[in-house]
Order: sequence, then structure tokens, then C-alpha cells
Amino acid sequence: MKNIAVLFGGKSGEHEVSLVSASSVARNIDSAKFNVLPIGITKSGMWFLQDEDELNRIRSDENASFKIQEKNPVTIVPAAGRNSLLLNGSSLEVDVVFPVVHGTNCEDGVLQGLLEACLLPYVGCGVMASALTMDKEKTKQVWHEAGLPVVPYFCMKRTDLNDSKKYDEFFERIVSEFGFPLFVKPCNAGSSVGANRANNAKELSFALAEAFMWDNKVLIEKAIDAREIECSVTGLSELESAEKPESIVKAYTPGEILPTHAFYDYDAKYNDPNGAALKIPAGLDQVTSEKIRALAVKAYKVLDASGLSRVDFFVERKSGEIYLNEINTIPGFTSISMFPKMCAAAGLDYRNLISLLIDEAVLRFEARQKLSTSY
Repeated sequence: MKNIAVLFGGKSGEHEVSLVSASSVARNIDSAKFNVLPIGITKSGMWFLQDEDELNRIRSDENASFKIQEKNPVTIVPAAGRNSLLLNGSSLEVDVVFPVVHGTNCEDGVLQGLLEACLLPYVGCGVMASALTMDKEKTKQVWHEAGLPVVPYFCMKRTDLNDSKKYDEFFERIVSEFGFPLFVKPCNAGSSVGANRANNAKELSFALAEAFMWDNKVLIEKAIDAREIECSVTGLSELESAEKPESIVKAYTPGEILPTHAFYDYDAKYNDPNGAALKIPAGLDQVTSEKIRALAVKAYKVLDASGLSRVDFFVERKSGEIYLNEINTIPGFTSISMFPKMCAAAGLDYRNLISLLIDEAVLRFEARQKLSTSY
């Protein structure tokens, strides 16, 4: 039986979302194959092993979420492999790490780099892909260079904000070229944290100010009248092999977000129970659905993604034009989140999805261990 360290929480604006996702994983993981070691990361970045009572509480209540107990601090020894995580000086003997964390310091390559240094297998994208996909501007640049369709955008940096002349010129250029409405969001944040729709110059000023509270780079996009479509993808971009089924990059049944708010913001996602309807499969014709799946695979592969990702699209209502919006390498992972529900709609249920992701992590780790590191 493998010991799976499920990481959750984190020093991130998406800390609370992570607690819900991790609780769902802990409840649904195959207990006949895996032993769960729940490790909570506080908002200050400290790691604590959660006791058996907390894990049992989560498993006995479908609506419960982890509450991080700061009693059993975990320390880390680099390059010690499965003995890298220590509790009171003794190894926790971890076989695979399952990060169920979101946002900065968690999904952006920081955590992945730490796990690489520990020589621990982990679920999800590697350092480069994690860092790249967390940055919405850089992701769009790579997709655009690869000939994939993205919504027109500008990227404003804090240096532009701090120079009043630059800011005014930038502001005027955005309004002149795009007009209103616009979408404004931090480049390095998820779950629509700090994101707003601006319908006029005053709202644009406020939206920029809020977005810069979360990041030093802000993305401004031309708003299009579009349907919001999502597609789950799994597989190992760099290691695809017919001999290893878990390595094959696969896109699942697309789903559609039907928000009741002006757009699918943080409040609609996590606070308002009626904030949006989730339709799986999406109400698309067969040709468009297959285009979405094929484009999701291309978008995933060009970023060298691995493990899992949710690729988000806009489909313009009038023209039917398809645009890539963004990619989430550690998407919401409750049993009712879009990612696992889209996989389930294609025949991969939640429990087997978790097992697949762990198998992917082991395969990727073993392949990396075979690479030369010195002459």
C-alpha cells in the first residue's frame, strides 16, 4: 500500500478553496490501495500533519472541510526521497505527494521545485509548466506563438502603474483599441481572485487598482460575448507511449459554465450556491465539441503539461469562434467540481481518476530518475 501525502491549504488567496478540494480527495481515494497522510499548510507557510481524528471527521461527513491543526509540524530534508518529510525527526515514509493546493506559492512551480529537490514523486505539472501556466500573460504568449487562438489582451505592469504619464498613456490606448466592456485580472492568481469586469473608465480604474493588490502584472482583455466552455485533460506530454496507457494525453467531455452573475467571478464560484449552472456535456454540436477537445490537447502539450489540467475556452456566440482563455494545472477537485465531473462524463469516475493521477506521478518520477545528472 502506497503512502500518499495530500497537501492542502497554502500561503495563497485560494487557501479556503484548497481545504474543500483536499477533503474530497481524502474521502474518495481508494483506501484499499492508498494510505492518506493529510498535511495542512497554513497561511504563513508552515506544514502540519493532521491526526487520525481529523481524517476520520472528514471521511465521516460529506460536507466537512479540513481545519488545519497546528500540532504536528512537518520538516523537510532535501534529496532524501520517501524519507524527505519528517515528523519529530522520524520519517513519514511518503511514496507520492498529491498537492491539492491552488494559487501562488502552491500551483506556480514553487512547491513543485521543493518536491523535486526532495526527490519525491508528485501529482501534476512539473516546475516549468507550473510556473508558466500560472502566468496568464506568458501562457498566452506561448499559445499565440504556437498558432493557437487567444483573446486580444494588454498586460500592464506595476512600473506602468507607478509612472502617472505611462499609466495615462496605457489607459488611453486600452480604451481606444478595445473599448468597453473589458475584463481585468491579476496575471498570477486563480479562482477569479481580483478579477473584475469594467464597463466604463471609472470601473476600469477601480478594477486595475484591485488587480494590482494581488499581483505586479495585470491582464486586460477585450470582452467578447461568449459561452464559457471547459475541458479536462490528463496525461504526460513528454512521455506519451502506447505501452503506458496512463501517459496518453486525453481530453474528456467538455462542460459549460452558465453563470447567473455578470461573469463567473469568485463569488459565483464559491459563495453563491446559485452563482452558476454547470452543464455536462456542454450544449455543443459534435463538430465543435471535437474541436474543443483537440484544441485542449494541443494547448496542454505545447506547454509540456503533465498530470492534469482544466483548459478553459470562450466560444463567441455570434461567430462560433473558439478562443483559449486559460489553463488551470491544479483545478478545483471536489467531487462536484468541473474537472472530475467532466472526466466522469467520459467514463472515468472520481476514485479511478485519483488513482490514474497517482500512477502518472510515479511514471513521470521514474522516467526522470533514469536521466543522467553528471558525466
